[in-house]
Amino acid sequence: MEMEKEILVALAGNPNSGKTTIFNNLTGARQHVGNWPGVTVEKKEGTLRWGDYLLRVVDLPGTYSLSAHSIDELIARNFVVEERPDVVVDIVDASNLERNLYLALQFMELEARLVIALNMMDVAESRGFRIDVKGLEKFLGVPVVPTVATKKIGMEELVRAIIAVASKDEKIGVQINYGEEIEAELRKIEDLIRKEPSLNKYPPRWLALKLLEGDQEVRKLFEGGEG
Repeated sequence: MEMEKEILVALAGNPNSGKTTIFNNLTGARQHVGNWPGVTVEKKEGTLRWGDYLLRVVDLPGTYSLSAHSIDELIARNFVVEERPDVVVDIVDASNLERNLYLALQFMELEARLVIALNMMDVAESRGFRIDVKGLEKFLGVPVVPTVATKKIGMEELVRAIIAVASKDEKIGVQINYGEEIEAELRKIEDLIRKEPSLNKYPPRWLALKLLEGDQEVRKLFEGGEG
């Protein structure tokens, strides 16, 4: 009998993007709630069987970014860095695209294998927005799946996109260019980072960006450990 292929999926998104509804749609009653290690923030996990696949879905705390400004942001970011999920699904509010895509770009910088669930498409359309889904997909270099979580629309397509991305070997997503001066600084810092074996679980470019931003948690890595 063929073994089930397990896929670790992280669900992420801004608060009020419909993430919890999508989590419930995917996992139904097959979920349990605990706490993230060392903190009192709720951790929800669930499973979904699809053909030969078992999707293990972890609901990350809702965040606007992956900076180190809040415990929720640190939990989301550390999960992606430490656990290396097979796929990160970023739930994006289609009616508030510009603000929501900031998080998606941060996942790309973390070199996560990303699928975007373009949720609340009905709300976006009711406000007169017309989104070129294929154009957005091409621009970002990652699958974009239109969904209406409250009506369970797009759930099957979302699962198929997750499995497709998990089955690919190549890196997906575009690299953001921050302009000549910043890119030159990033290259210098990346070269130094690559010479430090203890940092090889982190994408060098992401670390370099965080150092330029003055991220306190990342600075700790360079100041003799994470303590």
